[in-house]
Amino acid sequence: MSSVLFDTPGPKALRRNRLLGIITILVIAGLLAFVVYRFAETGQFSAKKWSIFSYTVVWENLLKGLWATLSAFAFAAVGSIALGMLLAVGRLSDRPWISRPVGWFTELFRAIPLLILMALMFYGLPSIGVQGITPFTAVVTGLILYNGSVLAEIFRAGILALPKGQSEAAYAIGLRKTQVMGMILLPQAVRTMLPAIIAQLVVALKDTALGFIITYQELLYQINNLGKAGEFEFPIIPAAIVGGAIYVGCCLLLAGLAKFTESRMSKSPKVSG
Repeated sequence: MSSVLFDTPGPKALRRNRLLGIITILVIAGLLAFVVYRFAETGQFSAKKWSIFSYTVVWENLLKGLWATLSAFAFAAVGSIALGMLLAVGRLSDRPWISRPVGWFTELFRAIPLLILMALMFYGLPSIGVQGITPFTAVVTGLILYNGSVLAEIFRAGILALPKGQSEAAYAIGLRKTQVMGMILLPQAVRTMLPAIIAQLVVALKDTALGFIITYQELLYQINNLGKAGEFEFPIIPAAIVGGAIYVGCCLLLAGLAKFTESRMSKSPKVSG
């Protein structure tokens, strides 16, 4: 038996792969053990450093930071998906006066680093007379512009990957292009590209940490404040460990939600050509 890309490994190849796997595990375990050892040697596990987490106010601040992170992510996720769909449809338009400007817009905001976008919103717009730009607004707007442009290409790739018979059959029964796109092509593209969409949303969740640079008081902002507590011997590593665990937990919850959604969508009736 053989697969499409390579032959099924024989006994020697299987033994070699197992050996390489064991060596890899041992190397990773050794590196982790060395890191833990260095943390212990430098006093990162001392009771004084970790005692900061015995105070209720510390956890209240962390929860405030987490709420700020999730709030920015929620608005950015909805806005990015909506903008991505709009840009994808615009770029697939048959009218050049629509598709070309949309293409330029997409490529522009995909190319600009997200931190620069946030800084331009927060520091640049007030300098030209645009007032009322809060850190939250700057973070959410930057996330929407960047991730929406990336999602636009994901949606466009998903639509172009669909068989042409889908749209041809829809046109044959008299549907307009907007109906074909909204009722047939986009739903299937979202279903097909769901893993890539979720992966980009996870990136958006982690990128909310960039708001720390423009004084948005999200989770990383609170972690940084904890690390500066001199009365607890500057617990930078403990604060980073706790904060990192919170970020990992949020990403795992998002991934679990994505798997649940994907399983529900796979059970729903599919559009057939």
